[in-house]
Amino acid sequence: MITARTTLMRRVLAALDASPSRIPVLLGGSGSGRTTLVQQLRDRLGRTAVQHIDVERTATTPERFYRAVLASSPFPTTDAAPAGVRLAFDATLTFLTHTRSAAGEPAMFVLDEFLELRTFESFPGLRRVLHDLVEGLSASNNRFVLTSRYVARSMRLLRDRSARFEVIHMPSLTADETLGMLGLAGAPGGDSHDAEYVARTVQALADGRPAYVRAMSDELSAIREHGGAGSSDAISALAALLAPGGRLANLCAFCYELRLHRARGYGALKAILEILADEEGLTLTEISQRLQRTPGSTKDYLSWLEDVDLVQSRQKRYSFTDPLLRVWVRLHCRASAPNEDELAREVHRYALPRLPQSEAPQLAEGAFAMATAGSSGIIEID
Repeated sequence: MITARTTLMRRVLAALDASPSRIPVLLGGSGSGRTTLVQQLRDRLGRTAVQHIDVERTATTPERFYRAVLASSPFPTTDAAPAGVRLAFDATLTFLTHTRSAAGEPAMFVLDEFLELRTFESFPGLRRVLHDLVEGLSASNNRFVLTSRYVARSMRLLRDRSARFEVIHMPSLTADETLGMLGLAGAPGGDSHDAEYVARTVQALADGRPAYVRAMSDELSAIREHGGAGSSDAISALAALLAPGGRLANLCAFCYELRLHRARGYGALKAILEILADEEGLTLTEISQRLQRTPGSTKDYLSWLEDVDLVQSRQKRYSFTDPLLRVWVRLHCRASAPNEDELAREVHRYALPRLPQSEAPQLAEGAFAMATAGSSGIIEID
């Protein structure tokens, strides 16, 4: 579990307690801690007071979604099962916006990955599902929390909508939060300065993303059992996690495929990601030349990648939104799995500019010699 993020939780609670209540919309990429936060919120307020709905897992057909919502609801429900996709969606929206708790108080719902309701747009008469949802929630007296991994799409949907929606971008973990997740704070016999340094190193290498920090924390725990866990071991842990079959390699693969399948132009988009994996900060013209496509079509491809938050543009130059995903593409989007030397080289290339400055020169002078340690799969870096 990710340690409780007190400041973030307070902001969500303040939005819900406002008069009239606001609707927090938690936005962040895969592994940013959105679902963990709303689960902690549900536990804090009480499972009988909040209904958590995993839209991504239950948005199949409008009728089945309606039945799934009612089947798991802690609030009074009806057995009515409307026939037809439009009636089923309308019934779901009515339930969300009008139902009350057993005590007659406004109900509270968490719609986790709410944008997945766009699945219903393939059914007749449901072309404006998300717009209808946003309008219905904003006019309701009930309380809601929404989450999505698709930042660009959510911002576009909510643009010029009701002021009740309060967009909250999931922040990166702080060094103190990372220290808490690593379990090094106040460890018996531990060096507090070294623990803080390891935490800052992990925070930098993991880009402050909770899922990445958790994976590195677990890997470092395994390394500690063998007598290590210094800052160089953090780099070793990252290398092991990015190796074929490693936890971060699998997580990046999931994110890569999920977002690409939500976008258009699958093959061309993969080609652009490989181009940016080789060299970031390219302009539209430079990318189109490498892709051997017209600037017009390349601009469309790039806009589709931005739409699912795989790339971002700053001063008309494009780069990966998630820096570790770029490392994964360099390592794994190729004809064969990377060998140990290639893995060492890419991790070195990624880690060196991100390490706390006092450590970077020392690591720059030494060679990164990597080898697997027995059956543990631990990578040693001297």
